[in-house]
Amino acid sequence: MDVVSWVSAGVALAGAFATAILGYWQQQRLRTMEQRSLMDSYGASLAWAAYDFQTRLFNILNGHAVDRAPGERGGYLTSFLVAGTAQEAEYARRSTVFVLAEYLGWVEILRRDVQFLDLGNSATNRKVMGQISAVAHSLSRISPDSNELRLFRAEQRAVGELMVHPDGEPERRRCLGFAEFCARLDGDEAFRGWFRRLLDDVDGLAADTGPAVPRLGEIQRQLVLLLDLLDPRAERFPQFRAVFDGGRTVADPAASD
Repeated sequence: MDVVSWVSAGVALAGAFATAILGYWQQQRLRTMEQRSLMDSYGASLAWAAYDFQTRLFNILNGHAVDRAPGERGGYLTSFLVAGTAQEAEYARRSTVFVLAEYLGWVEILRRDVQFLDLGNSATNRKVMGQISAVAHSLSRISPDSNELRLFRAEQRAVGELMVHPDGEPERRRCLGFAEFCARLDGDEAFRGWFRRLLDDVDGLAADTGPAVPRLGEIQRQLVLLLDLLDPRAERFPQFRAVFDGGRTVADPAASD
């Protein structure tokens, strides 16, 4: 082979190598963009679910503080589940379990579609993964005083699986809405079986929240820390994500629902 042929072969080989490298880089870049898109989309939904769950816990805890104040009995569970109408009581009971279940549903969706370990080396992603695990630990922790709304890790997965809408598909999944959740509670005995104890737990909290305050307060705190990671600039949730400190915060607008 003469020099010209060698040069031509070398140029062709270099071109093929460069094309392969460029193709690989473009595929990796596209994959990263897709992963970020999924994380942005699902992360926003997870943030909303974490916000709703922590708000309900705050309202229960703050309501307990209100009830303990001299001459007052106007806490969340007291007002709606104890002193409210039958419809208000059922709403308080079901919606409390729903916000817990919806949060676990979005955690399950994130687990299925985003696959945490494929999110890259972002420090924020690592912190989000760690904080989701911290919430799970708080939810599963055994307390010698009270275990209302406790779910062990496998139970958390099971509830999350039940909350994933059956019509969803990879990268386009969603959770059951509240109306769908209530319909399945009423019409699917196997489905309701997973939530029966949790519904009873809400009644237990209404009867006496006191023993559960430390444990529920820790769960609420861990959810707020997760929310701080998912919405670090407080753009989606500019207000109403204070950690309950055991005191009375009657004027907090988050305590309305």
